[in-house]
Amino acid sequence: MNVNFHYLPAMLIQTFGSAVHGVEAITITIEVNWLGGGKDTTIVGLPDNAVKESLHRIESTFKTNGFDVPRSKIVVNLAPADIKKSGTAFDLPIALGMLGASGQMKNAEKLSGYVIMGELSLNGEIRSIRGSLPIAIQARKEGFKGLIVPKVNSREAGMVNQIKVYGASTLREVIDFFENDENGLEQVTINTREEFYNSQYEFDIDFADVKGQENIKRALEIAAAGGHNAILIGPPGAGKTMLAKRLPTILPPLTLQEALETTKIHSVAGKLPDNATLISRRPFRSPHHTISDVALVGGGGVPQPGEISLAHNGVLFLDELPEFKRTVLEVMRQPMEERKVTISRAKVAVDFPASFMLIASMNPCPCGFYNHPEKECTCSPGAIQKYLNKVSGPLLDRIDLHVEVTPVSFQELSAMKSRETSAVIRKRVIKARDIQAKRYQNYPGIYCNAQMTSKLLKEICVISPAGIQLLKTAMERLNLSARAYDRILKVSRTIADLAESEEIRPEHLAEAIQYRSLDREGWAG
Repeated sequence: MNVNFHYLPAMLIQTFGSAVHGVEAITITIEVNWLGGGKDTTIVGLPDNAVKESLHRIESTFKTNGFDVPRSKIVVNLAPADIKKSGTAFDLPIALGMLGASGQMKNAEKLSGYVIMGELSLNGEIRSIRGSLPIAIQARKEGFKGLIVPKVNSREAGMVNQIKVYGASTLREVIDFFENDENGLEQVTINTREEFYNSQYEFDIDFADVKGQENIKRALEIAAAGGHNAILIGPPGAGKTMLAKRLPTILPPLTLQEALETTKIHSVAGKLPDNATLISRRPFRSPHHTISDVALVGGGGVPQPGEISLAHNGVLFLDELPEFKRTVLEVMRQPMEERKVTISRAKVAVDFPASFMLIASMNPCPCGFYNHPEKECTCSPGAIQKYLNKVSGPLLDRIDLHVEVTPVSFQELSAMKSRETSAVIRKRVIKARDIQAKRYQNYPGIYCNAQMTSKLLKEICVISPAGIQLLKTAMERLNLSARAYDRILKVSRTIADLAESEEIRPEHLAEAIQYRSLDREGWAG
């Protein structure tokens, strides 16, 4: 074990807990010393109010379970003392330390071999905590014999092998475990790989359910294949949200490492359901447009991950994009480039991963019917332009695909023909991603076409003279902005990969050009 234990007097007991900072855990040494004399119990080591209040919960637990409440002076030290300790998960290790220090628990010296975490109810039941997965990873790293967590969190912690994980429901169960030579609690063993791979392809929705909209399905296939951000523009009821929700069904499956990263973030945020194990499917997050800056990117007094981090390795869907506050959208710009967000406070800076695909949707105008084939738009040209201007140019600059969504006709809705399933589309996406993985294997941090730098763009996206002429003509006739140039090249490279073509051909460029609606000058009249 990496932790050095020293001989401790009978009245001084050491237990170990863990504090979560960002998506990593830090082992906390909990020293409990019965000094005698006096009548108060003191917790030192930068505890917050929730940690200080643990003394009241512990006192009630002791009385309910027939233990004496120590009436002599007891000092509880949480070390390192310069790290802020927050939350209620220190209740259990502090209570066990107090029982050991006051001589009410046999074999208390065995506590030091385990990391123990859990919130206590007033009757001694152990309630769930956040961050069981990173806590288990850190406990294994530091060579502890085992980990004891609330039973509802035990499957989550049990995903970590090479360390004994036990789930407990009550304080009495934990005491009996140590007093009976570490017997009585059942060790949790999870076949992580089997559970992970068995549930990767379980989806309640499928692209086969979508009637019509073949051009939108194609655009989302391109987005999935190259990791491109996309925006869907169309009238209400055209199917923008329905299509976006099906995007995760065609994305490549999570790798075990990606699943571990994603699960850690959700564990720290307290978003995992009880008795959960690894997240096996790519997350899909769809926050409401009233969301605040902090809720989107993360933060708070004790920094917590926001929606962009909860969407890590998955999809962030922003429905009705212009309705989001401008400040909320602008704070996303840097994380979209760096694929992480740094939350800085006076004494601490925390990094949260934020590598996500952004899929947005919006109406083309305030009334929603601009460019509608049947219904007439009632908005003035100025009102339409003002509406579109709510989405800033720098944000649009980070969105590769602008896709116009039109309503589905009655003939398409009533047609009974079979349609491509998500599984069929996903095979093509995975094949294209494999091509990109080989292409970028010598470029750390780049995994798909959307992440290409300007330097790489010149090396990889070489186009023929015919392609150059086509691009020149398109930019002149459609009045495409300069920022559209790089995006067209990236998307055309993905289209070529889907076609398993080494070269970017004119037809690949032609298809990429049509996905730049919002870059056309005067698009909104």
